[in-house]
Amino acid sequence: MRFRPPSKAGLRRWIIWGVRLAAAGAVAVTATVAGSVVWVRTAASGHIFSAEEVPPAPVALVLGARVYEDGTPSAFLAARLDVARQLLETGKVRAILVSGDHMNWDYNEPGAMLRYLTAAGVPSEKVVLDHAGFDTYDSCARAHRVFGVRQAIVVTQTFHLPRAVTLCRRLGVDATGVGDETVKRFERPWRFGSTRELGACVKAALDVISGRDPVHLGRRETGVDEAVNA
Repeated sequence: MRFRPPSKAGLRRWIIWGVRLAAAGAVAVTATVAGSVVWVRTAASGHIFSAEEVPPAPVALVLGARVYEDGTPSAFLAARLDVARQLLETGKVRAILVSGDHMNWDYNEPGAMLRYLTAAGVPSEKVVLDHAGFDTYDSCARAHRVFGVRQAIVVTQTFHLPRAVTLCRRLGVDATGVGDETVKRFERPWRFGSTRELGACVKAALDVISGRDPVHLGRRETGVDEAVNA
């Protein structure tokens, strides 16, 4: 049976339908992203402060970021840790929970965060490590469900902060947030992180809707309680 190419009219109809489907898909994606961003920013509104004005809380939750092969925190992570140290020194918090990726033994964000803080003079008994904070959702969920955190100051960069505060509040932590902007001088990674938040807000909304468990849950740990009372 010989192949018969479509007529010009038929081809035109297929093209029109293809364009319409692509346009509808683009509108749906745009609406989903915009709605997720609005949800995140609205939920975080009124809960983000400067380090000087943030209300006290028992613990600062520092979210993990890149660590170099030699165990040195990246500039973004070091800046978060500096904010947490300031909160501890000024009495805004009584303990610091560092939550990051330690999926592989040769990559250890929480360990690097502990070393950085203790080298800066923070007593080790004031620092608690969460080795399974694989993403922001997991860090917030585990802070509440594993470490028993009820109230916290979340610390990260300002472009990430609304999502972090919103997720923690949705997952049972009465969270406020303090953001860092000192690393804004690194223009390309800052722009990349800010742009990445658009998709990350969609993921955050889907995670909350699904109510998924963190990758690793585990039993209740009392480290935060002990550090707060130390």
